[in-house]
Amino acid sequence: MEQTPQQRPDSKALVAAVATFVLWASAFVAIRVAVQDYSPGALALGRLLSGSLVLVAILLIRREGLPPRAAWPGILISGILWFGVYTVALNAGEQAVDAGTASLILGLGPVLIAVLGGWILKEGFPRRLVAGVVISFTGAAVVGLSMSGHGSASLAGVLLCVLAAVSWAVATLAQKPALQHASALQVTAYGCLVGTVACLPFAGQLVEQLAKAPLTATLNVVYLGVFPTALAFTAWAYALARTPAGTLGASSYLVPALTVLMSWAVLGEVPGWLTFAGGLLCLGGVAVTRSRRLTFGRRESAPREVPR
Repeated sequence: MEQTPQQRPDSKALVAAVATFVLWASAFVAIRVAVQDYSPGALALGRLLSGSLVLVAILLIRREGLPPRAAWPGILISGILWFGVYTVALNAGEQAVDAGTASLILGLGPVLIAVLGGWILKEGFPRRLVAGVVISFTGAAVVGLSMSGHGSASLAGVLLCVLAAVSWAVATLAQKPALQHASALQVTAYGCLVGTVACLPFAGQLVEQLAKAPLTATLNVVYLGVFPTALAFTAWAYALARTPAGTLGASSYLVPALTVLMSWAVLGEVPGWLTFAGGLLCLGGVAVTRSRRLTFGRRESAPREVPR
């Protein structure tokens, strides 16, 4: 039986979302370093293997079994699209564009999440959400414009990042219903395992490159698996179970600003003024979506009891 709507903000969902965005921002920087020694497919498989080991260990410690049958369609779709396609496409894209630009191009993802969430998941289209998404998407478009004169390699990188954004959006819409039947840890862990299996064709590349890559590159692969994948994806699933998909997706526009700062500090990559302008628009859109009537963690109904 459906419960009445709850209007209390979920502070834990907010903390989980912020932790996710910080770790995802660091992932763009780590990928930028690792793709110098690992091919996109090998890097994806190495990242997912590391993440899967951590997630399976946590599953065993918490004694969480298999998710219910009703959760598997969402787990399979999100595992293939998000953990598989998204990861490979983003790795390939960052071979051609800098970390900050890649994160800004992925601004297309929250737009699609908001639109599809309002349509398919019946979350509606609050005016503040729509306005914020439009502002942030304009910022992402400005970033794409700033890269348009950088040659075919950069254009290919932009298109690969767009593919990653579309994969993320569709996977989120598939993941949201799965979280009504299974825990955030289960959805993330088994999704990561599905993505790992999907990337097994790159096993030969991974073994060959692992023997040649410097230790710093390999440590970046492990870092990507443990933190931006195992921990951040679980935190995202936790927040997604307690927050409308459109609101959570729009708030992820904080990631590009964090990425630009990190890539500047760590890699010395300083995007042009158009990129900075686009980043400011992205942040402005987040401010609109996070205004008074779109409080984080407000949900339409309490989540069903799931195995812990």
